Amino acid sequence: MRELTILGSASQVPTRHRNHNGYHLRWDDEVILFDPGEGTQRQMLLAGLAVTPLRRICITHFHGDHALGLPGIIQRISLDKVTHPVHVHYPAGGHAYFDRLRNATSFYDVADLVPTPVGPGFAAETPAGTLTALPLRHSIETYGYRLAEPDGRRMLPALLDAYGISGPAIGELQRTGRAGTVTLEDVSAPRPGQKFAFVMDTGLCDSVFALAEGADLLVIESTFLAEDAVMAAQVGHLTAGQAASVARQSGVRTLLLTHFSQRYADSTRFLDEARAEFDGDIVIAEDLMRVPVPPRIGSSHDPAPAAGR
Repeated sequence: MRELTILGSASQVPTRHRNHNGYHLRWDDEVILFDPGEGTQRQMLLAGLAVTPLRRICITHFHGDHALGLPGIIQRISLDKVTHPVHVHYPAGGHAYFDRLRNATSFYDVADLVPTPVGPGFAAETPAGTLTALPLRHSIETYGYRLAEPDGRRMLPALLDAYGISGPAIGELQRTGRAGTVTLEDVSAPRPGQKFAFVMDTGLCDSVFALAEGADLLVIESTFLAEDAVMAAQVGHLTAGQAASVARQSGVRTLLLTHFSQRYADSTRFLDEARAEFDGDIVIAEDLMRVPVPPRIGSSHDPAPAAGR
């Protein structure tokens, strides 16, 4: 299963319907929590999600709406006696903030946390693929994240039949690249690895496009609408139209807009503005929504790409 659960979709000020940030990504057996804002522990409960499967926590920056839920999550990891290590990624320059949040209150601490700060050039190999981080343009040190699965190959049943390859020989092909005189390339086709990108609190910069490039699912802030573009630029945020333009230029498949300012009562305006820039799939985040990572291109459940996508 590859699925994103939205735990919160507000920006600096939560509303009656939008909690502070929080994004739970299940990528097969790897579970990553991004930007746990205030109330994340309760939102996970409402979504039916436990902390036990968590393997990583990724924090883009240490503004409260992206990190104030961290103490509760850490304490719940201890309370539930999670036995495996949980890596916590955050901007290296914010280690003092991490340390304060890690020890915000008194609790019986048995959490096996592995603080793993990120900086320029950061990359970590995970069971889900390569996790990288790139610096963004905001008022404090901020990083976006990208998860990229390795490229592989897709077996083609018609060619397997044509070469008489079946049963254990298929496994041998996948393990060694050859079964007798038949090579893996003879009976398979390239299968690009899937990609997920997470971009919060930033003005437009090269890193935004690098993170989004070819993403199957791009989660990106769209705090403002175009009518407030000047304010967005001043405080290091994106408009819905800018986020959608990034998706179009970067070949994104599904665009998920989130981190909405409380000043806009009608969220359909974000969709209208984004649709003018991007004709692919657009999701307007709502709290507790579950969004599947799109099926691989070429799978039986995947629609043909739209023109210009």
